[in-house]
Formats: sequence, C-alpha cells, structure tokens
Amino acid sequence: MRIFGDPNRTKRLLQFAGMKEGEVIESGMLTRQIEKAQRKVESHNFDIRKQLLLFDDVANDQRKVIYQQRTEILGTADLSGSISDMLEEATSGLIDQYVVPNSVPADWNLDGMREAFERDFNVPMANLEWLKQNAEIEEVELRKRLHETVHQEYEQKVARIGAPIMRHVERDVVLKTLDQHWREHLAAMEYLKQGIHLRGYAQKDYRFEFKREAFELFSAMLGRVKFDTVSLLTKIEVRTQEQVEREEAERRERMMRALQAQHAEIQPLVMGGAPEPEALPPPPPPPNALDGAPPFVRSDRKVGRNEPCPCGSGKKFKHCHGALAGAE
Repeated sequence: MRIFGDPNRTKRLLQFAGMKEGEVIESGMLTRQIEKAQRKVESHNFDIRKQLLLFDDVANDQRKVIYQQRTEILGTADLSGSISDMLEEATSGLIDQYVVPNSVPADWNLDGMREAFERDFNVPMANLEWLKQNAEIEEVELRKRLHETVHQEYEQKVARIGAPIMRHVERDVVLKTLDQHWREHLAAMEYLKQGIHLRGYAQKDYRFEFKREAFELFSAMLGRVKFDTVSLLTKIEVRTQEQVEREEAERRERMMRALQAQHAEIQPLVMGGAPEPEALPPPPPPPNALDGAPPFVRSDRKVGRNEPCPCGSGKKFKHCHGALAGAE
C-alpha cells in the first residue's frame, strides 16, 4: 500500500469511517484497495523475473557455444585444420584494415600493412618486399599471396619446432586465449545489463537492444580469440632442453668474464698498495692537563640529597649540611 497504493486516500477513508487504531477493518472499499496494490506488486515482481530470465537466456545461449567449443578442443589432439582456418580469417581481417575492398591500389596503405604483418604475425619484412615491387597488383592476387606467405612462415615454424610439440602448444594456447576472452566478455555483459534500460529514453525496446548488443559483443569476442590465438602462435618460440642448457652455459660464461674483468681492475690497486691515509692530529689533552693541576679525586662517598645527613641530626642532607654547602 505504501509503494503501489494511495496511503493518503486510504488513511482519509479510515478516518472518515471513524476507525480507531487496533480495530478490525471490515470494509469492502479498503479490501479492493489492498487487492489492487497487491496486483501491482505481483506485476512488478513478475516483470523483474521476466527481465532476469531474458538476460539469463541470452547468456546461457552464449555459454553453450563456448562450452561446446572447449569440449571439442579438449577432445581433439590435432587442431591443425582449425588453426589453418584461423590463419585465413585473421589474415583477411588484417588485410581489410589497410586494403579497402573494391578500391584502387593508390588507396592502399601497403607500408602500414607490411609493418602490421611483421608486428602481429611475425612475418619478416624481407618476405614482403614484393609489395613494393608490385604496387599495381590486383586485390585478389594480393590477398592470395599474403595468405600463402603467412601459411608458409607458420609451416616453417612447425617443421623447426616439431609437429608433435606444436600440436600440444596449439591446443594449450587456444584454450587459454578462449578462457581469458570469455571472462572479459562476462564482465562486459554485466556492464551492459546495468545500462540497457537507458535505451528506453530513445523510444527503443531494451529487450531487443540487449539481444542485439550481446550478439555483437559475442561475435567480436570470437574474432579477438581467433586473431590473438594466431598472433601468439606465430610469435611464440619453443626451446628444447639442449637450447636451454646451452643458453644457461652462455649466461654463466658471460658472468665469469664480467667477474674476471672486475678482478683485473682491482688487482693493480692491491699489488701497488693503496695510498696511506693522512696522519690524524693527536687528540687534545684533557682540561686539567692544560692547567698543570692534578685532577680532583674525592676521598669519601658522595652523599645523596635525600639521604640522612652524616652528622646524625636525622634530617635529610639537603635540609642540613647540604643546604649549608649550597649557600657557600
């Protein structure tokens, strides 16, 4: 009644009817007011549950896709086919950033594309020199040769590292990248839930807008998973045990050479002798030695101020002979 009803109107009706506090209310009008408020409360709670169910359904559909992909990855020992498809999509996406589809070669940013391929896919600049030589190349041929270049570089890495080891690395990288981006996507979905109601100010249905934006976020997340996976796989280097031991031996050798160089710099100083420090001036003599008088030595024990006076008067030393000594 306080939230959904009209408490002032109900209060006036009870006062008009002469109702007192603690008295049983038997009024058809008041009963209808309570029923009306109850219907509003139940309708409000139903809308909240319906909204939460909508959000959960969207997130649950996306969760099923991610869990299905993880199950397929865990159950597959060889992901070379999927990695090849990811290479194809990631290369096409990177080309689209520098080559506008259906445009003339004069509008292409070939220098920026060469730097991007070296930065993101670890393709040496020397393997992309043909871009400068064939500045008037057609777009279809350009895309084909770039795809072939990326695939060749990756196949050379697989052959250098070893296919069995690379298959294990591929699955591990795909799983970690997928899990990382899925956690970030869940945080983005929670942020979207908090502000989706503001779409109503633009006369838009927040339920439709939530589904649309959630789908766009999910699609962008899958695209980032593929691109980051390919970028990491093309730049990652796997070292064998022999390489690790050789690098460790080289590190120790460099450290020993540095220590020997330091000893060589210090040895001449030790052999020639370090310069002697300047002689310090003798300490100053005590004050009594300057005057030529012998130092004062007390013959008996010093009496404390609050101790009894040695004269036997029974007073404290400060009130007896001690006061006389202070007056002198």
